[in-house]
Amino acid sequence: MKKTGAKPLAELVEPFLQPIMAAQGFASVDLVTGWPEIIGAPLDAHTQPVKLEWPRRQRANEAGLEGGGATLVLRVESAFALDVQHMVPVLIERINARYGWRCIDKIVLKQGPVEHKPRAKPPARPTDETIQAAELRVGAVADSGLREALVRWGAGVLTAEQSKKT
Repeated sequence: MKKTGAKPLAELVEPFLQPIMAAQGFASVDLVTGWPEIIGAPLDAHTQPVKLEWPRRQRANEAGLEGGGATLVLRVESAFALDVQHMVPVLIERINARYGWRCIDKIVLKQGPVEHKPRAKPPARPTDETIQAAELRVGAVADSGLREALVRWGAGVLTAEQSKKT
């Protein structure tokens, strides 16, 4: 019997992104989507993986590298290039540790503008009226901790509904 239900967005988008990423040398979208975890804050907002350049087998074998690792081309905003340059050995180790094999041998920095992701607007805070409305809807609950949690959750839901209407 086939399961139906919600699927993670990553599972639905990956088949469409895979050909685009493969054209840039990425075997999977994981390096790009996981980049903030690899490089860490605050540099994740100022760097962007552009492509992977894999060596030709013949050149790799001549150089004595079995299967030679790739060169990661990384776009970096000018002001952060020096910081990232100092982090290159650490980044190589982080990426290789993430994949479990020496897939990256070198990182090349290209200075240029990086696409900034729009920051999400923080959710509105519940007003006193919204909290009171949530308390009325929750009613009597014996466990005070559970009651407080339900009221906070309810106030958040009511606030979100109000912000959608406006």
